Amino acid sequence: MLDRIALTRFRNHGDTALDGTGRFNLLVGENGAGKTNILEALSLLAPGRGLRRAALADMGSAAGDGGFAVGADLAAGGSDPARLGSYVEAAQPGRRKVRINGAEASARQLGEWLAITWLTPAMDGLFTGPAADRRRFVDRMALALDPRHAAHAARYEAALRERNRLLSDDRAPDPVWLDGIEAQMARHGGALMEGRAALIDTLMARIAAMPAEPFARPALTYMPGGPDNAENLSQTLFDNRGRDRAAQRTLAGPHRDELDVIHAAKRVPAAQSSTGEQKAMLVAITLAHAALAAQGRPGVLLLDEVAAHLDPVRRAALFDQLAASGAQVWMTGTEPSPFSSILGEAALWRVADGNVTRG
Repeated sequence: MLDRIALTRFRNHGDTALDGTGRFNLLVGENGAGKTNILEALSLLAPGRGLRRAALADMGSAAGDGGFAVGADLAAGGSDPARLGSYVEAAQPGRRKVRINGAEASARQLGEWLAITWLTPAMDGLFTGPAADRRRFVDRMALALDPRHAAHAARYEAALRERNRLLSDDRAPDPVWLDGIEAQMARHGGALMEGRAALIDTLMARIAAMPAEPFARPALTYMPGGPDNAENLSQTLFDNRGRDRAAQRTLAGPHRDELDVIHAAKRVPAAQSSTGEQKAMLVAITLAHAALAAQGRPGVLLLDEVAAHLDPVRRAALFDQLAASGAQVWMTGTEPSPFSSILGEAALWRVADGNVTRG
């Protein structure tokens, strides 16, 4: 789990340290105190843009020069701790750098050490929002189980942008050049689809083993946005060149995939379920994924303002399932009372104006 966490000039935290962490970690304070900023900092110890998907330039302290740093020790299995860090230098405000045990590394390599997932209030509209949000949600979960997923996603997106650029050019694209780009899209797109499909299958098996109550059990289906494997994707891209050139964009591929979610007991689409049912299904997916992620590497689960919106029965069930997941858990709240049943086993910090004191 993570310990000796340090935030330097990150958001409203000038110099914050959290030592002596536990399996449960509670960040308590008023709205705007800086609790979610700590969760966001921890999310930067994983590949990707963090739980807010914010620009790096927005993460540095307003009182600083734009640079910031986040570091933590990772201890697992009784081995010596590894030091993980993400930082931005003032001279290069748009470039995120990573260090692992003091050596320069890539953000992708962070995923080889640690599996981080999160649930925030901003995700409450996941089932009713655009399909792109659900694809990102699936890819983030897949990445926590397989660090290679991020590389396939990035390379597919890069090749997709290049193909779209060629298709929208006034001049006819060079067929040989298109062949090369489409070969990359087929290779990495095929791996992307395999990773997404494997994730959903594994998640559904885990969800099926979970209690049906008190969290509404969701049924998840992966729906490819066209061809469903690398070979078919390659052929589709070739066959659709004329149609795609007329549209000036690629109309079929993993970038059009969809995640279909229904309330399993009621057979109602998640988008048509009540707000409470949607929240319960999202919690169920997050709990199932956290348990899976913690099986392969150390797992960390970040929950922003989750407990306060649950009734006592669901709150107790949440804590029980979190304890059984094997992940280290970080939760925020405006007061300790929603966490009363786990205060005796949790590490508690009070957050105020970017300052943190041990409770």
